[in-house]
Amino acid sequence: MSAVTWHEARRYAREVGRPLGPVQRPLPEAVGSALAVPLVALSPLPAYDSAAMDGYAVAGPGPWQLVGRVLAGDPGTPAALSPGHAVEIGTGAMVPNGADAVLPYERAGRTGRTVSGGIAPGRHVRRRGEDCPVGREVLPAGTVVNPIVLGLAASLGHDTLTVHRRPRVGMVVTGSELRTAGLPLPGQVRDAIGPMLPGLVRAAGAELAWGSRIADDASALVAALLRCDADVLVVCGATSAGAADHLRRALDTLAAEVPVRGVACRPGHPQLFAALPHGRYVVGLPGNPYAALVAALTLLSPLLGRLSGRTEPATQTATLAGPVTPHDRDTRLVPVARVGSAALPVGHDRPGSLWGAAGADALAVVPPGWNGDEVELLSLPAAETALPLPAIVPWRPTVASAPTRPTAQAGDIPRVSAAP
Repeated sequence: MSAVTWHEARRYAREVGRPLGPVQRPLPEAVGSALAVPLVALSPLPAYDSAAMDGYAVAGPGPWQLVGRVLAGDPGTPAALSPGHAVEIGTGAMVPNGADAVLPYERAGRTGRTVSGGIAPGRHVRRRGEDCPVGREVLPAGTVVNPIVLGLAASLGHDTLTVHRRPRVGMVVTGSELRTAGLPLPGQVRDAIGPMLPGLVRAAGAELAWGSRIADDASALVAALLRCDADVLVVCGATSAGAADHLRRALDTLAAEVPVRGVACRPGHPQLFAALPHGRYVVGLPGNPYAALVAALTLLSPLLGRLSGRTEPATQTATLAGPVTPHDRDTRLVPVARVGSAALPVGHDRPGSLWGAAGADALAVVPPGWNGDEVELLSLPAAETALPLPAIVPWRPTVASAPTRPTAQAGDIPRVSAAP
């Protein structure tokens, strides 16, 4: 089978899978997953009429007689205000019924228990639900839960989120010549793909279930492909047609369907995509590190994004701000740095080196025979998406650290009592 085009390969990887089933996750565990259902407000925002400033909640025209004080977090509902009355109020505190506005301290005058000043009705009061009413859909299904989405969900009353299950990925790194630590001896190379791939997997919305290293051995590769505890298997190396490349023969042995047996791109041509009879997918990456990165962004990332239920990202384009020579038949993937609306090639893009990609923030997709038009950009994972997520330990205040209210001073106005 001849190599498919780069765009055909990427589109196939995106469309072949289906989002994995929905699961309920506590908020801290949902980060990085995609919403399986729209995010809907369970609570209005604000949850109650609240003060937007420190000052005085006032009713009717002034001057006002000060009758109490309300602070954020006070239990119960403050007593309603009658015209001509006011309460001292803190930012975020519940505004009593009957209050027309909050008069900030800096605009108020106070003599004893009399407050004066001018304020327009409605000023500095955040009315219940004015930012978001109950039942409003605020984010669509497919949205990736990042820390900001997490905070929004909490503010709208959610303790858990319904998200798509994150795909589980198994990683097999092949190569008798690979060394995992220290300086390589003659005939050896340091493994660069093994350290790189887990971050790419997490950035695409999946989790690395396990990883193993095997020599260039056909039977060991078949055994690894038969493991059934992952949704996607990634094989690094062994994808070409050399004497030590066993992946294609192993897939044929297992009666796998192999719709992609090479992609017309540079680097990364000897990549492949397969489906095993029991429903799992196999993505084969070339053994050269930069070629493996290109292949991962071509086949693996779109597949994992689809399985994890993520909305397909919008296509980004830019004008190349430096010389690039297109290939006459294949798509070139060139590391670039964004400079305003342009993209500057950073060089050092040979298949065996990650130097250029490490200094880039995207790969430019340069089609065959490119004539200088804008090119598509593939964003590279940011550091915060590639790093493991730390465990979050719930915090419980001790008696010593529990917040306390200021001690009342002589002449203070008492707090407004809660309505019965």
